[in-house]
Amino acid sequence: MNLLKSASLLVFLAVAGCSSTEEKPQQAALAPAAAKIDAGWLDDYEPRLRDALKDSRFEVERKDGLLVVTAPVDSSFNPDRPGMLLPITLGPISRVAKLVEKDDKTAVVVLGHADSSGAEETNRAVSRDRASAVAAIFRLSGLKHDRLRVRGLGADMPRAANDTLEGRALNRRVEMVLAPQVNMLALLASYEPAAAPAPVTVAKVDEKAAKKD
Repeated sequence: MNLLKSASLLVFLAVAGCSSTEEKPQQAALAPAAAKIDAGWLDDYEPRLRDALKDSRFEVERKDGLLVVTAPVDSSFNPDRPGMLLPITLGPISRVAKLVEKDDKTAVVVLGHADSSGAEETNRAVSRDRASAVAAIFRLSGLKHDRLRVRGLGADMPRAANDTLEGRALNRRVEMVLAPQVNMLALLASYEPAAAPAPVTVAKVDEKAAKKD
């Protein structure tokens, strides 16, 4: 009988991670590649949307085949209560909500954004609170969950540099992204974070298991 020399064996198991919603998302294009751009829908909706918001401070723009309504935080929310809308914003948001609610082929994703001045966790919470406050107006107008979603993105998608007061003000915003409902799942996927690799695990094999008669 020959005895093998006793040794400690290390087995390294590296497992590739699956998609996770905890990883910080990167700047994403608003329209995913899988979603087809409906020019007719854009041409029909844009003028009605602009008319609904003509007396407000909200911005309306076409972006990657979608319609995006941007509410600047500084003129839309109570500075002492970050998740509370100012009364002046209720009318414009309600008009947009009514416009969408009457058309069962259109969906809305409400995105909250923050500047980078706070902690990441705080920024995400505040941005989601603001987005939820806007989404509540859509729910009151009758929009159901299958046509309304909310995301709090924190400081992950800035539209200006955060090193100036003006830049930070631009980054503090809530976006109401309007899209044909058939594109909603693809749109939501564009805001999902990238996958994070799982940690490497190390297992030790007992020395006795390495012995043979």
